Amino acid sequence: MSAESVRAWLAENAPDLRYIEANDTTATVETAARTLGVEPGQIAKTLAVRAGEHLFLLVARGDARLDNRKCKDELGARPRMLGADETFELTGHPVGGVCPFGLKNPLPIYFDRSLQAFELVYPAGGSLNTSVEVPTDRLFELVADRWVDLCRLPDEARGAEVAG
Repeated sequence: MSAESVRAWLAENAPDLRYIEANDTTATVETAARTLGVEPGQIAKTLAVRAGEHLFLLVARGDARLDNRKCKDELGARPRMLGADETFELTGHPVGGVCPFGLKNPLPIYFDRSLQAFELVYPAGGSLNTSVEVPTDRLFELVADRWVDLCRLPDEARGAEVAG
């Protein structure tokens, strides 16, 4: 159902985008980058996060990590990534296929500024072997509520982190 909801959403809202069904898994940043032949940073991972009263999806570059301090500074609370069952119930997508398209429930979608380093990114497509090729600016126009600074890159000073 999840991949179908993404295909239906894309057909209605962005039929020009390339939907990729791979023979290999794209469920992790590393496997998606290898399967698609791109660098890990170009994988636009989508995380389901709760920070205090805020429940949202965060789309960030694949090699960025959610940073507790930045999240607390921006949203007033430490972030907690939702578990697999809660993520599926909320989005309709399995972990490894979570994306900002074809959601089961409407959610705020924040884009981490780390994505701005790439003109073209690859979010998941609703299953463990699908992705969408999309220009970053277009992806933002289609689904995002706002840009945020909630992540740090691998080469930035290590701070308290939640996940990546």
